[in-house]
Amino acid sequence: MNSGSTIDGVLLIDKAPGMTSHDVVAITRRVLDTRKVGHCGTLDPLATGLLIITIGRGTKIQDLLMSEDKEYAGTIRLGQTTTSQDADGEIVEEKPVPDLTRAEIEEAFGKFQGDFYQTPPMVSAIKKGGVPLYKLARQGKTVEREPRLVHVYGHEILDVALPEIEFRVVCSKGFYVRTYAHDIGQALGCGAHLKALRRTASGKFRAEGALTVDELRSLPLEQIKTRVLSLPEVSRLRGV
Repeated sequence: MNSGSTIDGVLLIDKAPGMTSHDVVAITRRVLDTRKVGHCGTLDPLATGLLIITIGRGTKIQDLLMSEDKEYAGTIRLGQTTTSQDADGEIVEEKPVPDLTRAEIEEAFGKFQGDFYQTPPMVSAIKKGGVPLYKLARQGKTVEREPRLVHVYGHEILDVALPEIEFRVVCSKGFYVRTYAHDIGQALGCGAHLKALRRTASGKFRAEGALTVDELRSLPLEQIKTRVLSLPEVSRLRGV
């Protein structure tokens, strides 16, 4: 718990769908009446789940927290490829979904395990010549993107109800789950996009028990302050 007027630390938020990570930062700034607020790892508007918000001196460890491994649960929709590789984009190609066996699906997921290179999507915040790729994508432009080395530590296929597959994945920072879904669709020969996504963990922090955006907006300020993890608490939780 923080006392006094200065708030330093980390606040765990369960992001709602349909809003950007920056929206959550803006709400936190307004609620806590402080400008020094950041977040650790962007979640797309479609996605829900854990967003680590850094406040005051907590922003100094933002890069450290952002570098930790992430865990996601999501749904892949086979047979449809979209402009953004997720359900927010426009469908650009449709193909029939074959009657895939569990073994065939496992084999496709298995191709994206351990270290491999992933080409970031055009609809992303990565900059090319100082311009975010998503702005170029809005202009109908496609530019060459540098493949990135990423790592998948493990995955689990939770349910198969074609054309949808529910899965869990533990991955390195900088990993695009949208691209993962797209690439698995390509490996299966029918295309795919990411229909739903939830970040369940980042490092030692989990989405369970995180403050919802509605709670952030409505709870009394003193109650929200009690949910801010101090920097020593963050260190203890990370086992540092």
